[in-house]
Order: sequence, then structure tokens, then C-alpha cells
Amino acid sequence: MIAMGCDHGGFALMQQVKAYLDEKGVAYTDLGCYSEASVDYPDIAKKVCAEVVEGRCEKALLFCGTGIGISMAANKVKGIRAAACSDWFSAKFTRLHNDANALCLGGRVVGPGLACEMVDVFLNTEFEGGRHQARIDKIIAIENEQ
Repeated sequence: MIAMGCDHGGFALMQQVKAYLDEKGVAYTDLGCYSEASVDYPDIAKKVCAEVVEGRCEKALLFCGTGIGISMAANKVKGIRAAACSDWFSAKFTRLHNDANALCLGGRVVGPGLACEMVDVFLNTEFEGGRHQARIDKIIAIENEQ
């Protein structure tokens, strides 16, 4: 199960990604927002990321105008490794090397075709582990010091 959420700037793109996931038969839960009315992305990020850290969802997809603000908020949630991406390569390697569990996309930055390709590669790429695990462990250690 994938947790999804957006602010008003990412609303349209999230609707297009949801249609793509429906087409592919990927299960998700939509945690809002539900229109283009202004909402605060930190509230959405917190709610969506809770689904991941509490084990109800495997990964998160988050959307705002640029993908940056919502990624900053998501990364404040202990246990989340969110990456704001605007290209396919970054979306792939944030899974391979960083074991990211949240992908953040910008509705004003990325078109729907590329967004769907990035979501697909993010959801279907496994963490490589190996030498990268030690780096993830260091990230977790920093997080635990806070």
C-alpha cells in the first residue's frame, strides 16, 4: 500500500498519478488534499509519513508546487527518507542507494508523463544495500541523536 498526499500546488499532478496507479492496479490511500484550495504542506506530509513509519503503508508519494517544501517537512518525520526528484535517474537512485521511502514531486516542475515514469521506477526499484547500508545507518544515527 502506498500513502499519497498533496497540497494545492501538487493537487493536479497527484490526480494524474492516481489515475496511472489505478491503471496499473497499485493500491494506495489518498490522504488529501482534495481540491486546489490552499492547504499547508507540512500538515499533509506529517499525516502521509505517519502511515509509513507506523507500518500501514510501504512508501509515500508527496506532491506540492516544487516537491521541495513537502520533502523538507517529510524529512522532519523520524524514519522518513524523502527525496524531491525531478528526473528519472534521481528517482531510481534514491531507492538504489538511499533507500528513500518517500518520493516528492512538484506539480509546477514535472509533467504527468515524467511523474508517472518516476513513480514507477521509485516503486519498483529495490534498495541495493551493501556499502550503501552503512550510510543509511549513519543517517539513522544522526536522526536518533536529535
